[in-house]
Amino acid sequence: MRSVDTLPALRRALHPWRMRGQTVALVPTMGNLHRGHLKLVEEARRRADRTVVSIFVNPTQFGPGEDFASYPRTPEQDAEQLRAAGVDLLYQPAVRDMYPADPATMTFVEVPGLSEDLCGRFRPGHFRGVATVVLKLFHQVQPDLALFGEKDYQQLLVIRRLVADLDLPIAIHGVPTVREPDGLALSSRNAYLNPDERRRAARLYACLEAAAAALGAGRRDFAQIEGECAEALAAEGLKPDYVAIRRQSDLAPPGADDRRLIVLAAVRLGRARLIDNRPVEL
Repeated sequence: MRSVDTLPALRRALHPWRMRGQTVALVPTMGNLHRGHLKLVEEARRRADRTVVSIFVNPTQFGPGEDFASYPRTPEQDAEQLRAAGVDLLYQPAVRDMYPADPATMTFVEVPGLSEDLCGRFRPGHFRGVATVVLKLFHQVQPDLALFGEKDYQQLLVIRRLVADLDLPIAIHGVPTVREPDGLALSSRNAYLNPDERRRAARLYACLEAAAAALGAGRRDFAQIEGECAEALAAEGLKPDYVAIRRQSDLAPPGADDRRLIVLAAVRLGRARLIDNRPVEL
């Protein structure tokens, strides 16, 4: 595995692959890798000739008082995992290279509508930061395809809309969430949980499963189901930002005739903010 940290070095590494007509997959990450990231890598290697993984903790998607400074960074362990997983190229740009000027004065990209609700309501500006850095990575790597985890479902839809609206020749693939045996979705922020919080964190997916079961049983009182789930989470000491039942296609509130739904939730538990979702096919 080759490792580069500048844009010129990245382009030099990519050039011979392009000349040979090889396809390139990109897996954008913020590092502190776990089995969920490695599942993305596995799928990328299956779908493309070459796999590039980027590691960049993006400051513009963190709000005031959030955990940018303390976000777990494990570069040596990450590189070893990626080497063992068969990654061809690791790209680790510095903040000064991604944002050579004050980010507040630089061009940004924003996906309206999808970005303001749910996590966007509780983290203003978050998806603008995500969309901007992902677009920069797309222009730098120029991949044929890119892979993202379905745990961050709203982010996945934002990126799909970005690619469609700007006519980018990149296929976006969502990869199913990887979970612990008790259902907790793997996340870098799980490292913030102490043993008691870790035990209670499993209630998040349990509540999503209960909501999905209620929908499957024919209930259509969406607000009531959301409220029941939020109350159950709060009773376990998880503080919900939101619990929402939405359409899978665009995260709009569902109508009585919609059949492809998704239950989404974000909770705060100790230092961690956890998100998860459960698709429902009726």
